Amino acid sequence: MLFLRSLLFVTLFYLWSGGLGILVLPALLGPRRWTMSIFRFWTRGVFVLLRVTCGIRVELRGRENLPTGRAIVAPKHQCMFDVFAQFAWLPDSCFVMRKELMRIPFFGLYAWKARMVVLDREGGSAALRNLLRDSRERLVEPRELVIFPEGHRGEPGQAGDYHPGVAGLYRDMELTTHPVATNSGVHWPAHGFLRRPGVIVFEYLQPIPPGLKRGEFMRRLETEIETASNALLTL
Repeated sequence: MLFLRSLLFVTLFYLWSGGLGILVLPALLGPRRWTMSIFRFWTRGVFVLLRVTCGIRVELRGRENLPTGRAIVAPKHQCMFDVFAQFAWLPDSCFVMRKELMRIPFFGLYAWKARMVVLDREGGSAALRNLLRDSRERLVEPRELVIFPEGHRGEPGQAGDYHPGVAGLYRDMELTTHPVATNSGVHWPAHGFLRRPGVIVFEYLQPIPPGLKRGEFMRRLETEIETASNALLTL
């Protein structure tokens, strides 16, 4: 039964994503806010599919800690779902995404229109400079910059390597950083087909104010994200 429900979800997910991507192509000719509304609508559709086909409910905790203007959002990364779930509650998010994702049909077009920040992870020091430059440019508008500190998806209960890009943004942009914990990988694995019923929680933690030294910031960010994420694994 778990296999069949997962198969149904995956089938409907790609039909929903591809069908909507084609249907709303004319929106690319409009203002950027149209594209952000499409991302939000698409994400909420995925929430419905998860609940109906897999018995997975999505819960947002820490609403009082959601950013209300320019800010950095730093979520735990356990699966693909972590990326687009944030569209459901962030008003105008701007993601730091690896350039390979721009090759995904339709998604790449909409990401370009939404003016996401594209990162070349093989670019060395130049990649970090470009990340800082493009992030400053995007946040001329009051947007939320979303960056996954670990860079890669990891297994639940395991801490990944926290990369220096988030510390560079924190120092350079002097913005409050909002850590986000999750247990998403328990129900939507990073590498695998089965979707396990239960509750996927995204918990926005107490914001980290600007001005901390790099080492202190990185220790606090990792400790808070990992501690809160591990506490969610029993759900």
